[in-house]
Amino acid sequence: MVRVLCVANQKGGVGKTTTAINLAACLARAGQRTLVIDLDPQCNATTGLGHKPAARHALVQRQLLHEAVLATSVAELQLLPGSRSFQDVDALARADESQADLLRRHLLGELAGYDFVLIDCPPSLGTLTQTALSASTEVLMPIQCEYFAMEGLTQMIQVIRGVMRRFPGRLEFGGILLTMYDPGLELTHEVDAEVRDFFGGIVYQTVIPRDVAAAEAPSHGRCVMDYAPRSRATRGYIELCMEVLERE
Repeated sequence: MVRVLCVANQKGGVGKTTTAINLAACLARAGQRTLVIDLDPQCNATTGLGHKPAARHALVQRQLLHEAVLATSVAELQLLPGSRSFQDVDALARADESQADLLRRHLLGELAGYDFVLIDCPPSLGTLTQTALSASTEVLMPIQCEYFAMEGLTQMIQVIRGVMRRFPGRLEFGGILLTMYDPGLELTHEVDAEVRDFFGGIVYQTVIPRDVAAAEAPSHGRCVMDYAPRSRATRGYIELCMEVLERE
């Protein structure tokens, strides 16, 4: 069965889109047919994979996904591009319960051909993120190793549990991922210990190090594995990919 990972956190700047792009690329390189769905109106996942945002979002238009997905520079990795259209952003963000259910069912109906689908969500707990969660099998929450790392996670988990109650037996906690990890900082180790003590086994053993290569790669429309194959970030995302595959 296809694994649908909702990459979500209501805080911005935590490495959410970077994780979606690079984990997807690693999974594709491991032979998994993978799709990235860009639901963030900023469309960073789209541009980070070398494409321009779509004029209209395929999900708003109820367009068949196989007609809208784009190939990327990584074999086995496809992209459903995002849209910056104000009309589409408004339609996705303001969808009522019936519209959100239609969106969810439309999405679920065409994912069977993939091994993995990663949904890049906006930094929000709104309707769009909740719809993405309801269409997913697991949620991956990147959090930055900083003082406010735990801030808002309680709200995020409450939203996830609400979706679990509405759609029992589908969504699971995939894991919490520590990003921008700097082992030279005492604060990093304090956040690491606190998160693992509080959340236990749902925290990935893998951490993603702070690495300028991960920040530079999207400006070239490439994943970090292609842009800087020997970088610390590349190694981190390969290890994360192995851990995700092992958790199947």
